Amino acid sequence: MRRETVLLAIPLALASLSAHAEPGFARLYKQQYGYTPSCNACHKDGGGTPVNAYGQQFKDAGMTLAAFAALAALDADGDGVANEAESLAKANPADAKSTPDAKGDWLDTASLIPREVQAAFPGVRAYLPRDAVLSPADIARAAAMGATLTREDENTIYVPLENQRPVGTALIFPVAHGDKTFFLLMTTDRQLRITGLAPLNTKHVPAAARTGLYADYNGLALDGLPAAQGEGLAADIARAVKNAGTLVYVRLKGG
Repeated sequence: MRRETVLLAIPLALASLSAHAEPGFARLYKQQYGYTPSCNACHKDGGGTPVNAYGQQFKDAGMTLAAFAALAALDADGDGVANEAESLAKANPADAKSTPDAKGDWLDTASLIPREVQAAFPGVRAYLPRDAVLSPADIARAAAMGATLTREDENTIYVPLENQRPVGTALIFPVAHGDKTFFLLMTTDRQLRITGLAPLNTKHVPAAARTGLYADYNGLALDGLPAAQGEGLAADIARAVKNAGTLVYVRLKGG
């Protein structure tokens, strides 16, 4: 039976985020088309994963409100319907299976949680996605903690719930290694200690799937992660984990 994923608008014991916070793409998309899209409009498998064809078109067009006009007549998913026609009809312009006549479930709450996140919390049926938009104060707090964050680091934090209470967090984020990129899924407990790091989409950096470094982070608190030292894969992972962990901490712990 298909797992039911429910969004519950409840106070977080972890801390609070603005209910109106949205990453840049979703914020602009809502301004242009009047509704908030699923992360699958821009990403292959939810927030934090590689961008899909529509997301790449948006990126190539400058990632501004004006970019939508440049994309309007294009057909990112190759289904024969222009991007803008699909967006106006609340169909997914990035999915050939979603058309104005058969929109699919891309805007359903179950489609908002990446399958890797759901697999990391077996038995959990409810999630609260919190969009992490970085204010200048957040960026300054991160710098004081030894992390370098920019608006490009904005992401979606997934909060699994049991009995309407948060039991941890999950974040999917990129790791830059030379001119290649792979992704990590970071999970924490409700005290914001790391419970796991899992590599995703490592085909361009195969060594990232084989390294034993990830286990070294288990149990570390997000506000005490080590800084990167030296060069190479280990340093690139440390830098990305430090930034990702700090992002979660500053957004969920408030000012």
